[in-house]
Amino acid sequence: MNYNRKLILADGTVVFGNGFGSEDEVIREVIFQTAKSGYNDVLTDSDYYNQIVVITHSIEENDEFSQDGNDVLQGASALIVGKFSDMLLNRQSSKSLDEFLKEKKIAGLCDVDTEALEKKIREDGVMYGIIVDASVSDDMAMIKLTSAPHVTNHVKQVSPKKAYTVAVENSKFRVAVVAFTAKKGIINELTSRNCEVMVFPYNATVAEIDAYKPDGVVFSSGPGDPFDLPELVPVIQELQVKYPLFGVCLGHQLFAIANGAKTSKMKSGHRGEDILVRDVATGRTLITFQNHGYHVDSDSLDGTDLEATQFAVEDGSIEGLRHKKYAAFTVQYHPESHIEPKDANYLFDQFVELLGL
Repeated sequence: MNYNRKLILADGTVVFGNGFGSEDEVIREVIFQTAKSGYNDVLTDSDYYNQIVVITHSIEENDEFSQDGNDVLQGASALIVGKFSDMLLNRQSSKSLDEFLKEKKIAGLCDVDTEALEKKIREDGVMYGIIVDASVSDDMAMIKLTSAPHVTNHVKQVSPKKAYTVAVENSKFRVAVVAFTAKKGIINELTSRNCEVMVFPYNATVAEIDAYKPDGVVFSSGPGDPFDLPELVPVIQELQVKYPLFGVCLGHQLFAIANGAKTSKMKSGHRGEDILVRDVATGRTLITFQNHGYHVDSDSLDGTDLEATQFAVEDGSIEGLRHKKYAAFTVQYHPESHIEPKDANYLFDQFVELLGL
């Protein structure tokens, strides 16, 4: 087969394929996602912002596209798939997926052995890569890759720009959500439990949140390295004393840092819809959806007021925390995920119970 595009990884590995979507060159971190929900979530989920995502199952003609309730389409910068079947975005659209990707400047690479590429990332770790035309020499591509600046503070790009309220008729509680992305999953879970929600940008001040007079505070998931957001540490430290607090994914990591623990980058991350988590208190094993490249270091909890409540079955990494003094708990995965089974959905019930205490 004659290939017209290629991916070159930072270690010099070259992977040939054929392009679809945007023909722009893309230099980003290369990760994988094993979830069968596919390109739909990868394109609309801001947790994938500015990443090249290897999807380990094919894009099929029956994979209908929808925004799935997200405010903006700010997901992956590029998709890498095995097979690609172009199709209409949905039954109401005359635009194809390929046309949509071109419009949004999202590159695609197909006819790739995604299982082999996933295995390499698992074994050698996440690294940066560049997608270019096959005619570009490997040496020139490597020069471009090694000289490109690495993007930081992804949250600044995808967090809502201003606060807004999601009202609920006859609501019982008021919850402030510090949103590191514009996704609506957490908001929907709260409003379905009779909570009015005010959504705040990532850089909201304690005074702004206090002015809303919430019954509790949620810190959402989001992309990137928690150390890009040092300004959140004093905010969390002050809010956890005043209100019940629930943190998800990036919110979990920032909560840990704010309480004296440390985080570090994982070799390949946890990325999939069937990652098993063990709950210490109940002994129950949960099936969770995860997409993160950083985690809380287990040995960094010593001397803090944090207690690990859940662990990943596969590698023993921390998946849940609670504060010993305050009504605050967090998880590393996505309990708001729409992907079945929704084993961790009960965590929103636990949070709402805290609001009434």
